[in-house]
Amino acid sequence: MPRGRSTFTKRQKEQARQQKQRDKNERRTQRKEEKPEGGVVDEQDELREMRELAEAQAALFRIGSDDDETGPIELPLAPGPKAVNH
Repeated sequence: MPRGRSTFTKRQKEQARQQKQRDKNERRTQRKEEKPEGGVVDEQDELREMRELAEAQAALFRIGSDDDETGPIELPLAPGPKAVNH
């Protein structure tokens, strides 16, 4: 008994999904094998790296500013409700 076109496309789609899942699992196991045993990360190195990334990001925000200040940025306060004298 011949199968319809929709059955064929569904089957192809399911096979593609399964192949993607197998590829993903293979990549995941490969990454796990490449990781160092224990997964212990030196906290000092991690803090240093985070600090460097934060400084680089902060530098991006300072690009083009005329100030050479490195202090905190002061933002003007929004005006509050006006006092009404009765």
